[in-house]
Amino acid sequence: MITGRRSLMAGIFLFFALAGLPSSSHASEKEWRLVWSDEFNGKNGSGIDTSKWVFDIGGSGWGNQELQYYTHRLQNVYQENGCLVIKAIKETYKDNWNYTSGRIKTKGLFEPKYGRIEARIKIPSGQGIWPAFWMLGNDFDAVNWPNCGEIDIMENIGIEPDRVKGTIHGPGYSGSQGIGQYRILTKTKVADDFHVFAIEWEPNEIRWYVDDINYQSLAPEYLVEPSSWVFDHPFFIILNVAVGGVWPGYPDETTVFPQQMLVDYVRVFNWM
Repeated sequence: MITGRRSLMAGIFLFFALAGLPSSSHASEKEWRLVWSDEFNGKNGSGIDTSKWVFDIGGSGWGNQELQYYTHRLQNVYQENGCLVIKAIKETYKDNWNYTSGRIKTKGLFEPKYGRIEARIKIPSGQGIWPAFWMLGNDFDAVNWPNCGEIDIMENIGIEPDRVKGTIHGPGYSGSQGIGQYRILTKTKVADDFHVFAIEWEPNEIRWYVDDINYQSLAPEYLVEPSSWVFDHPFFIILNVAVGGVWPGYPDETTVFPQQMLVDYVRVFNWM
C-alpha cells in the first residue's frame, strides 16, 4: 500500500477461512489497564479530536479501485450523540468523484505496540459498502506495505452481512494471500446492532474477538516463513468506510445512501 488499503494488491481479495488454525477457547486471563481512548463525547456536529486523530484525504482508488474520495469535511466525519460518525455519501465531488467518505488514523499521535485494542461499532450495510477497523505498522513510510504489516481487526462487506473478518498481511502473505478467519453471526446481521471488535496482541500471538468471543489466534508458526512475522513493532489505528473496490464489489441499485459507521468508543489497554 502506498497510501491506501490494498496497495499493490492484484486481483480479488480471497479470504482464507483456514479452519485448521486453532483459536483460544476462552478470553485472555490477563488484567488490563486502559492506556488510551476516545469516547467520542464531543458536542453534536463537532469534528474529531485532532490530538488523537489525523485524516487521510484523497481518492485515486486507494490501491483497490475504490470509488470514494476521503475528505476532512464535517459532512463525512463528525461526532453525534456520543459516537463518531463516518458517513459515505453519494454526491458529485471535485468533478471526478461520485462518492465521499472518511478515513482517520492515529499515525504519529498514538502508535501502540501490543495490548488489547477494541472498539464498539455499529457498521453500515449494503452492496459495495466496506467498513473497517484496522492497523498499519508505523514503519510504513520507510518500508512500505506489506512489509510494515497490517492487522485487520474488523472488516465487513455488504454481500456477506453476517460475517466479520480478521486478517493479517505481511511480506509473502498480502492482498489475496492475507491470512485470517471470519466470525459468523448466525441469528443476526452484523449491521443490526453495535458490537465490540477487538484484538489481544502479544509478542508472537494475536487473538481476535467479537463481543468477547475469541474466534481466531495467529502466531509465527502459521506462516510459511515464520521470520516474516512483522507484528513486533508499533502500529497505528485506522477507521474508515470505503465504497466499492475489487474485493467488496461496487454499489448497485440495492445500495442505499448515505451509509454511516457509528463508533461508540475506541480503547487501548495494556496488561498490568
